[in-house]
This record gives sequence, C-alpha cells and structure tokens, in this order.
Amino acid sequence: MRDLLRHCRYFLLIGGGFSLCTCGLFRVQTRGIGPFSRRGAVGQLFRSRVHRRFSGRLQRQRAPRTEQRQRGCRRQNHPGHKSRSCNQIVRGSNAWSERAFPARIDPGTGRLHAGRPYHVRSALELPASPKLSLNRPVFFLPLAVLLAAVVLSLWHGAAVLAAETAINDWILRYFSPLFAWAGVAFLALLVGIALAPFGGRIIGGPNAKPILTRWRWFAVTLCTTIATGILFWGAAEPLFHLNAPPAMLGLQPGSDAAAAFAMSTMFLHWTLTPYAIYTVAGLAFALIYYNHREPFSLSSLFVPLLGQRAHRRVGTLVDIVCLFALVAGMAASLGAGVLALAGGIEGIGDFSGGVLLRGAIAGLIVTTFVVSAALGLRRGIARLSLLNIWLFAAILLFVVVAGATERLPTLAISGAADYGSTFLSRSTGSDVDLDWHLQWTIFNWANWFAWAPVTALFLGRLAVGYTVRGFILFNLLLPALFGAVWMIIIAGTTITLDQQSGGEFYALLTSVGPDPLLYRLFSDLGGGLPVLFLLIAAIFLSYVTAADSNISAMSALSTHGISPETPEAPLSVKIIWGLAVGLVATTLVTSSGIDGIRMMSVLGGFPALFVIIGAALSLTAMAVRGRHDAAPARP
Repeated sequence: MRDLLRHCRYFLLIGGGFSLCTCGLFRVQTRGIGPFSRRGAVGQLFRSRVHRRFSGRLQRQRAPRTEQRQRGCRRQNHPGHKSRSCNQIVRGSNAWSERAFPARIDPGTGRLHAGRPYHVRSALELPASPKLSLNRPVFFLPLAVLLAAVVLSLWHGAAVLAAETAINDWILRYFSPLFAWAGVAFLALLVGIALAPFGGRIIGGPNAKPILTRWRWFAVTLCTTIATGILFWGAAEPLFHLNAPPAMLGLQPGSDAAAAFAMSTMFLHWTLTPYAIYTVAGLAFALIYYNHREPFSLSSLFVPLLGQRAHRRVGTLVDIVCLFALVAGMAASLGAGVLALAGGIEGIGDFSGGVLLRGAIAGLIVTTFVVSAALGLRRGIARLSLLNIWLFAAILLFVVVAGATERLPTLAISGAADYGSTFLSRSTGSDVDLDWHLQWTIFNWANWFAWAPVTALFLGRLAVGYTVRGFILFNLLLPALFGAVWMIIIAGTTITLDQQSGGEFYALLTSVGPDPLLYRLFSDLGGGLPVLFLLIAAIFLSYVTAADSNISAMSALSTHGISPETPEAPLSVKIIWGLAVGLVATTLVTSSGIDGIRMMSVLGGFPALFVIIGAALSLTAMAVRGRHDAAPARP
C-alpha cells in the first residue's frame, strides 16, 4: 500500500482535478452557465445561438400548421411549394418566416413573390440541428477501465506487464493464422472491389458533394494513420532485421542479403497490408453511414449482416472495448512521444528538464490537438495535416541531399523483388521462424488492428462525394506508396550507414533505444540545429495530426445524434477526452508505467480483429448485392 500511495501521488492529484473539471463542464453545460455553455464566451464562439434557439423549437411548434396547409394545397391539386391559396410559398416547416413575410407583388415586374422582400437568410433556413446527448456507457466505461488500468500499472507494474505479456503471447500463438490470413484476404477483397463495377459507386449518392479536396483528403488520411511510428521505427526496425535476421533464412547478419531482407520486411510491415486493415473498415463504414444513414457507431458495421439487431447491447460493448483500446494506445503513444521530444530538446540544449519539461511538452501537445479538433475538420485538422505533409517532404529531401543515396536504388529493387516473391509465405510465416513471425509481423498487425476500428470511423467520414474506387486509392494505394518511399529513403539510409560503420547504429539501438537513434542519424547526416528543430517539429505535429483526428472520432462515438449534417461532437466532450489522454500519459511518464498501458492497447487488437472481419463481411455483402442500400432498411 505504501508503494501504491508513493507511485500514485501525481495521479491522484491530477485525476481529482480532471474529475472536477469533467463534472463542472457537464454541469455548466446542462444548467446553461459557464464558459462552455450556450451563453458562455466559448459557447458563443463554437455554437450559433440563433440556430440552437429557433431551429428545433419553432419547427416543432409550427410543423402541424404547415402540414395542414400542405394538405390543403394538395386537395386543390397544386404543388405545395407553388400554391397561392396559402397566400405564400410553403417551404418545408419554415412557418415563422412565412407568417412574418406574406406574399407580395414586385412593383417593377408585376410578378408575385413570396416570403421576405429581400434575400436574407433567416435562422430557420439553416439545417435543423438534432439534440446531441452524451452516450454515457460508451463515454464513462472506457474512462473507468482506463483509470483502473493506470492504477494497476502504477501499483504492480511488473506483475501487470508480465500477465499482459503472457496473454499477448497466448493470443499471438493461437490466433496468428487468423491475423495473417485476414490481412491477405483484406487485400484481395479490395482489389476485387476496385476492379468490379461496384468500385464506381459514389459514397453518399450521386448528388453528394465532397467535404475535402483530394490533396487535403490524402493529407488528413496519411497523417491520421501513421502518427509518429514511421519516424522512429522507420530508422530503428530495419537495424533489427539487418543484424538479427531469422535463423531459418540462413542469412549472414549485416550482409547485403540481410539488407535486402530488412528492406523487404519494411515493405511488408508499413505498406499494403496495414493500410488494407484501415481501408476495409473505413470503406464499409462510409457506405453504411452515408448511403444508408446508419448511426455513427461501430455497431453499424454489422447492420448488413445482422440488421437492426446490431445496435443492441453487444454493439455498445463493441464501442466500449474499441474505444478503450484506442484511448490506451493514444496515451501510451503520447507518453513515448513526450519522452522522445524531451530527449531531443535536452540533447540540443545540453540540460536535464525532468518532470517539468515533460509535463510542459505533454500540455502543449494536448492543447494543440484539442484546439485543432475543436476547430473542426476544415479549419483545424486539415490545415495541420497539410503542414505535417510538407515537413515530411522536407525531411525526405534533406536525407536524399545529405545521405548516401547511390546505394538506395539497388537496395529498393532487391527489397521490392524479395517482397513480391515472398509476400504470401512471409505474411503467413511459413518461411521464417515462428517466434520471429509472432514477435514482429503478428505483433505489428495486432497493433494496427487495435487502432483501426475507431480510426476507420473518421476515415469513412472523409469520403463523402467520392467513389469507392477513389476511397481505395486514397486510403490504400497512395499511403502505401508514401510508406514505400519513406522506407527506401530513411530505412535505406540507416541500413547503409550501419553497414559502413560496422554496426555502430545497431549497438546504439540495443543500448539506449530507438529515440536517440533517430537524432543520431540526422546528426551524422549534418545540417546542425535547423535540421534537428525540423525533426522535433515533425515529431510534434505527427502526433498532433493523428490525435486530433482520433479525438474527433472518439468524441463523436461517445455522443448521441451525430449525423452527416451534424458531424461534430460538443466541444466539452473533445476537451475531456483530450485531457484524459494527456493526464494519463503524463502520469505514466512520471511514474515509468507506460509499458503496461501500451500492452493493454495491443491486447485490444484481439477483439478489434473480429470487428474488422465483420466489416469485411459486410463490405462483401454490399459488393455482391451491387447496391448501396444492401443493409436492411431502417424503420
């Protein structure tokens, strides 16, 4: 008990403040007072008071009268919107503006006009906004489980990690064929859909308009799915494969054959297969959400298979489990990002910032991605994603100019040839050692699966107005192409420098971890402080652009009433999720309990595997039926 109190001192203080903040936000939101209420300063900034006050209330009051007028117009065999017996144009349920501004004759033309004398957009001309309410089980249960997980990680961190590792090993050993063949099947399914006539189906219907341009769509999709992993593991992972290849292959560590194997493995782990996991779930949800108007929920993925039974308690349980896996993964990823950024800043400034520096970095990251998510898709998330893309391009350009690029084409060709010839056997683990296959390929797939369900909701939301074939292009092929280019340049340069230095980079990796390795790589390439600051900015924005998208999806998932017309969750929900992720990450970083939460997130990939398989079956059903309303009709 003494150890528990000692390790939890930060968490109890921060958690108490977070609980008060959560209750206060919901209380002032309910009572109509405070900065985040309808009358508060922030509420006025992010909500339209006129829209909120008049849209729903007056429509409910005037709708019966409007329906009577429409019935009267139909009895006179006149279309409702052109009838002059009603002394006005009946426009939906806009009865308030009709009473205030009856029909009139234009003195200049002599024509009869209805409504306002001038075109002034009234509040009732805005789309009706349904009431958004908190989905309490989906919101509170993942938070409660996360709180218990943090306490366990701080109290008995070693024991919890050992138990989680044992469970993870059991899952990987007995379900590895399912993980492996699911990835291969997803790729085959997407290829078949892209080549079929179903690939020309427009998401949202023929009249749907895109909400993002193609360039912004690609930027948001890419930044949402890669986070910071491609930065650190793009340099660290190939060194493991170069210097410790599977014994079954009989490769000499550090040789050119091992280098080709390392590059081939990077293609396997970071290109087509992982993005197929996201694309299958995102495409299925986009079609069900926009074309069939199902709720913004993971249970909607099962509607083509189960009908409306999918929205019962089991569907809520799916939302809770997948939401917990994502928020735990985000907290662990934020903690790792804070440590990496703190290490880079301390290395540049030659000082030790300690807990204060790490807390400041975490606070800045949380503030940035919460503000970005609050500003919405176009003004916040898309702009930061575009900036992040340009930072990635600058990093690649610097490595190409400053690095040893003469060997990269040869390494890329040999790696691509090995990847193509061994794709099926390497994916299923038939030509490598079982332990290597489980700890690398299957463990990676479990991590991608853990993030995929909730992230897929956000990816599906972006796709309205584009075709199914376009969705596959922008969510599978283009991100996979970017991943291949990144690995050729970053991983290829790391492999080349390690071979030239006699394994110095691998020795650094095994002694201090992947974070210092990335800074060492760019320091050896030259460029000085400007390049290191560019790298730190890229790490910072990489996490922010992934977090703001997922915070938006998490908030929408825990809110009732989300629809294509009202896609954004209340600001207070976004703030609470952002604070939860930030506070948990800060507590774990200060108490060295991050490994337990990270493993819990990976364990979430096991139930997520069945969710994505269900999404693939639903997508197959819709493609076979050949129409967008393949799911059973809603009552």
